[in-house]
Amino acid sequence: MNYAGTYHIGNDTYPQGTEAKTVAPSVMRVCKLDETNERRKRGQKRQTSVSSDCHASNGFLRTTFLPKLKETETIQACKGIAKMERDFYQSLSLLAKNYNIVPMETKPFPYPYNIALALCNTEEQLKKSVKDWDEIKLIQDSKKTFLTSEERYNTGSTLYYIPIIPLYRMLKNPKRKYTAQLLLSVCSYLCHIANVPYYKQENSFLYWQYEILKEWVLSDDETEETIQCLKEIEQAEWIGEQMEQKIYNHANLAVFKKRLESFICKDKLDKDSLKVAQEAFYIYTQYENQNVFRNARPNGEAEDDDLEHIVTMDRYISFCADGKGWLSDNLVETVNTELQEYTQLEEPIIIKRFNGEDITGNSLDFENRLFNLMEELISILNNF
Repeated sequence: MNYAGTYHIGNDTYPQGTEAKTVAPSVMRVCKLDETNERRKRGQKRQTSVSSDCHASNGFLRTTFLPKLKETETIQACKGIAKMERDFYQSLSLLAKNYNIVPMETKPFPYPYNIALALCNTEEQLKKSVKDWDEIKLIQDSKKTFLTSEERYNTGSTLYYIPIIPLYRMLKNPKRKYTAQLLLSVCSYLCHIANVPYYKQENSFLYWQYEILKEWVLSDDETEETIQCLKEIEQAEWIGEQMEQKIYNHANLAVFKKRLESFICKDKLDKDSLKVAQEAFYIYTQYENQNVFRNARPNGEAEDDDLEHIVTMDRYISFCADGKGWLSDNLVETVNTELQEYTQLEEPIIIKRFNGEDITGNSLDFENRLFNLMEELISILNNF
């Protein structure tokens, strides 16, 4: 998407200049987005415990109540209860096999509590055993009733902005030459294969955010502060162009394995860099041609006319100039201000339909590895 038509330079409200922080966080947090529809968060109890009135008898207190059926309207709408129950248990069996769980025996219970109890028990098991599990739903289409399961990688409203200027400085340091080359191969993988946007490309979100900040500085009165700010911007542009040529050189991928095998660790920075590079090479070879946006979905029920109010993943995942200084501080502030206007966030999400059709072996293992890799890489570069 070309964001040039969205962000009109010179017409935006810009944050005030702030002094540079001495230490930048490894990953940058975004303010929580406004939510129009409440979503259940992982870790919360699915059912509210029942408590009796203080005048209730002891016998009443010892009674066990079945959970309330959440999908009451969907189930009551079914015409054939027998067929609906049969479809449900067939779907539940497929779900249990996929996740390797043992469903609670609920068929002896009367309808609809048999289904309610099965759903409650299944949710509790999935919450404990499946890392990225988010929710299950009971669906009825024109032919049958079945379950769907949603798995979601929670990005935690984080800006995954990978700084390039520290890598440039590392390359210029003779003592860090081989460390820098190793991380250069990691960045090449992230650009070429994982498809992480680069801030000097015009189709990237950050390209236009930097342009907004540049226009703001140029339109301000010339002072010592604005001169220094403009120097940071010019440095970000020049180094960004130089590093773009290096990172997008396919030779870095061709020699990735050789660089790993010949690398010798001398200190903690080398050990951390080697660990990140080994993980990147593993992902590169085991998840062939998979990119970070492969399972991108809105983390809520989005209507067609609400699509423009969704924060797409390319807005919080990108290479950036630096993680420190005036430019970085104001970039984060500008992005936070921009993204607060949106109501939903795009995240890695997969939905499995247990309706008798083939269920793909898709999972979020790739995303778990890749996002952890980016966090570690950001931490190394920000602290160099």
